[in-house]
Amino acid sequence: MYAFTDEQLQLRDTVRRFMAERTSTKQTRELMESISGFDESLYRQLLAELGVGGIHVPEEYGGAGLSYEELAIVLEEMGRVLYPSPFFSSHVLATNALLLVGSPEQKAEWLPKIASGEVNATVAFYEDSNLRDLRNFQQTVQNGRFTGSKERVTDAFGANLIIVIAPDAVADRMPCFWLARCGRDADIRYEPTNSIDETRRIGEVGFYDVPVERLGDGGHTQQLYSQFIDFACVALANEMVGGAQWLLESAVEYANNRVQFGRPISSMQAIKHKCADLLLEVEFAKSAAYRAATAIAEGDSKLPEYASIAKAASNTAYMQAANDAIQIHGGIGFTWDNDTHLWYKRAKSSEVFFGTTEMHRETLMQRIDLAEGA
Repeated sequence: MYAFTDEQLQLRDTVRRFMAERTSTKQTRELMESISGFDESLYRQLLAELGVGGIHVPEEYGGAGLSYEELAIVLEEMGRVLYPSPFFSSHVLATNALLLVGSPEQKAEWLPKIASGEVNATVAFYEDSNLRDLRNFQQTVQNGRFTGSKERVTDAFGANLIIVIAPDAVADRMPCFWLARCGRDADIRYEPTNSIDETRRIGEVGFYDVPVERLGDGGHTQQLYSQFIDFACVALANEMVGGAQWLLESAVEYANNRVQFGRPISSMQAIKHKCADLLLEVEFAKSAAYRAATAIAEGDSKLPEYASIAKAASNTAYMQAANDAIQIHGGIGFTWDNDTHLWYKRAKSSEVFFGTTEMHRETLMQRIDLAEGA
């Protein structure tokens, strides 16, 4: 079992209590029907009262100066309740891109604003050519301007800053990070995508001759891009195990309360086996996700392997938890009024975000082969 420090456990308790007191599935369902998809006032309370905005950002840039382990704890608790907000886009994706690639001046300009919630940011990297291979970019930046279309961009509606990942047309084909400021001077158009998961906003963003600013000096781009993807996978894996844990607990609670043939269905052997198998799957995924977060915090050279294991394990555990929870709930599990389907849809969408289980297993084998051949 993974051992957290007392301070980390206190952080978990604080975030869990905040979520329990101020969020609910009723509220989430209402936000699913809204344009923005999240409660801005509650989001700002979260950042201000708990100080989790930029939690792994150095204090000199307006963050809390903690590590990726603490970020993982916060994300797990958010995944547990399906908390709808731009936190993952701003405080994970965009923040990681700035920390990894940005110059000191760019970090000083943007990280404090993102940490406080003054600026909402996201990262655009998916396009038609790289839906299966995240390294295969076709759209390029020419003379400091970008024209193209990016898919599956999270929380782009209302974002003040979009970090675009695309190669430089006049240099090599390696992916570079570019800042695109949203505003009247930038012709950036957002088209929402009908997604299976209505608790996380995604859409297609069109860029029409938009001026962009390169992040950093453009060096070591392939290595930095691979790190960015690994960091994102680890963050998402920790969010996913939170959802998987909720589904497990929900299924066990229902099995204990549901009486059939004069006894709780939890006493039936088939249900016992299903819950026990699911517990093992969820615990394995949690261990993999926690270990990967620690690898980032410690600068472990084996992070690429840990990241692929974490994402593959969380994909498997979350989907199994979603399927098993619906089955254990029986007929009611398939209804709209039952909340289980909300977690099922998040599990399905997260499963393909930043790579499917098969993709990460294949990547893991390739990375192991490279390590053995070195």
